[in-house]
Amino acid sequence: MLDVIEDIRNEFKIKLTDDLEKEVIAFLNTQGGNIFIGVDDTGNVVGLNLDVDLLQRTIKDRIKDNIMPSTIGLYDVAVLDYEDKKYIKIIVARGVERPYYLKGMGMTPESCFMRVGSAVQSMPYDIINNTFVKRVRNSLKKIESPEQDLSFTQLKIYYEEKKIIVNDNFLRQLGFFTDDGLYNMNAFLLSDNNNIPIRFGKYSGTQAIDLIENEDFGCCSIVKATKSMLEKLKIENKIYTKVGYPQRKEIEMFDFDAVREAVINAIVHNDWANGYAPKVEMFSDRLAVSSNGGIQDNITEEDFLKGFSLPKNPELMKVFRDLELVEQMGTGIIRILKSYSKQSFEFFPNFIRVSFPFKKNKFDESKKMEFKDKVNLSITQQAIVKLMSDNPRITQKELARLLDITVRAIQKNIKSLIDLGVIQRWGSDRKGKWKINSNNL
Repeated sequence: MLDVIEDIRNEFKIKLTDDLEKEVIAFLNTQGGNIFIGVDDTGNVVGLNLDVDLLQRTIKDRIKDNIMPSTIGLYDVAVLDYEDKKYIKIIVARGVERPYYLKGMGMTPESCFMRVGSAVQSMPYDIINNTFVKRVRNSLKKIESPEQDLSFTQLKIYYEEKKIIVNDNFLRQLGFFTDDGLYNMNAFLLSDNNNIPIRFGKYSGTQAIDLIENEDFGCCSIVKATKSMLEKLKIENKIYTKVGYPQRKEIEMFDFDAVREAVINAIVHNDWANGYAPKVEMFSDRLAVSSNGGIQDNITEEDFLKGFSLPKNPELMKVFRDLELVEQMGTGIIRILKSYSKQSFEFFPNFIRVSFPFKKNKFDESKKMEFKDKVNLSITQQAIVKLMSDNPRITQKELARLLDITVRAIQKNIKSLIDLGVIQRWGSDRKGKWKINSNNL
């Protein structure tokens, strides 16, 4: 049995019914929620005997094709298991272009719906009109890109790596155009070159005073910027190690998975319309991730911390989900709260900040794994060793791409690391792997 009940946020259905679109519209127009298919009215999972993968595709097509305005990035459909029974969970966010309605029927009470308690009701004309007047007009898809000569080589490579077909309609399907056919801000943010900085700052103390390192990972597709920022944080995340029998013990300075979710959330949900980018700051005692724009209207801090998703930028959310940088909607907050308390989140009218206190080294300080203990390595060499440690079969081309330097520069640094005895190659160039000589670190 599921640990939720039918209420304003949750709807149970034994099977897929003809009123699915009404249920989805009601959630889009209210506060978002979940629809469970294969679950009875008491929350008991009865399961689905149909082809669930086909059912999943059918649901996605119905939501995409039968609801207006566009629902891109506002829903997710997951196949889940409970005691060997499969059921489907449809996660619906509160829409940013309310009111939503059945395609072809216009904004009428027969086409617009809202959630009242655990029921779906038609939306009266006065609420339809008031909601339409308040409709968000500064969504990224409506804002014209400051540049129109854009290219998307890197984005297309990322999609092709995921075996997703890139055709002539690719950019339009991603919502990269305004109603006038011009590139919009979604396109600008995901293009190969833009002037959006996404900065990492490192301070010597606990306050933003003595800046000792400042790096900019932006001015490129925000997907690439995200990946580069995450690689930087992997390098900064020290590992405290104690070697013993029967196994070694390790403690990360911060929970990388939680930080990863915070960084991605900050970039995907940032209020890009105001011209400000997210930032990541590292202090002597904590890491802080800040994004611009507060919680959306009608959503409380409690709702936010429970993972009820309100994508400010649905088209960006779709791209990050396509590229598997985001799993189900709303899960990022839950993942963070598995390792850190709710007090890690700070809410302000115009921004949200998440802080991650550093874990203390419980082992002998001399056992701390730092790359400069015995040899003097450059920042690039430290990054190479870290990436090789994470993936011993990583190629030189992959290293060059992740670190945004040439293959020739990678080869030069690898030779130095081999000469220093820090790394060595086992096996052939094609099928071999890297070995880190920890005794020399």
